[in-house]
Amino acid sequence: MLQFQNKIALVTGSGRGIGREIALRLAREGADVVVNFFRNRKPAEETAVSIRKLGRQALVVKANMGDLDQIARLYDEIETAWGGLDILIHNAASGFNRPVMEQKPRGWDWTMNINARSLLFGAQHAARLMTKRGGGAIVAISSLGSVRVLPDYVAVGASKAALESLVRYLGVELAPRQIVVNAVSPGVVKTDALTHFASFRENDDLIEKMLAGTPNGRLCTPADVANVVTFLCSPAARMICGQTIIMDGGHSLLAQ
Repeated sequence: MLQFQNKIALVTGSGRGIGREIALRLAREGADVVVNFFRNRKPAEETAVSIRKLGRQALVVKANMGDLDQIARLYDEIETAWGGLDILIHNAASGFNRPVMEQKPRGWDWTMNINARSLLFGAQHAARLMTKRGGGAIVAISSLGSVRVLPDYVAVGASKAALESLVRYLGVELAPRQIVVNAVSPGVVKTDALTHFASFRENDDLIEKMLAGTPNGRLCTPADVANVVTFLCSPAARMICGQTIIMDGGHSLLAQ
């Protein structure tokens, strides 16, 4: 039997990259999936088509995770369409990548609201829908910038540190409702999003340097991330509470 048969999952930012891979993996395991996007509808609709080809239902909802009213509307649409929720994957992320001295208040607020604030208030809505169904699982996608200093990453790094702290608080407070909350922190994952980072865009050798400093010998893939996320949503992970699972092939263990 598929482990997520008759389960409903929301994956924010699931039109591309890691979010798309997670959405498809959950669908292969039996879940019906809410596909969320903000700017680009076409990739989200393509993800939905792929989910339906797997024999599952897909609901596409446009919502900006930085806007509290749009977050509330997203969950209202889920409740109206399907009545509840079992799994929330907090994947949508954004950020203004600039050095500390060039960071602007608007970029800071934008980044914190989408990456961290939306987890707290999204989890409030999700918990209400999950409680109706006897519990659930929430998994947030973090990054190593939460604990390490990366070039031009101050706003995103701070938002991911806040996200990991929220995961601990949510994990403890939602556990009595049978809602498991954890985070996954991948290393560098080869997706289109890498082109948004000047350090990768302007330095062709940087990925090779990352590989050389990774004991496992390769970078994470979206499928790797989806594997760990799927496990954290499964009954086998019920006793993992408020943790951030680092998956970077050992890169962060070495003195650089």
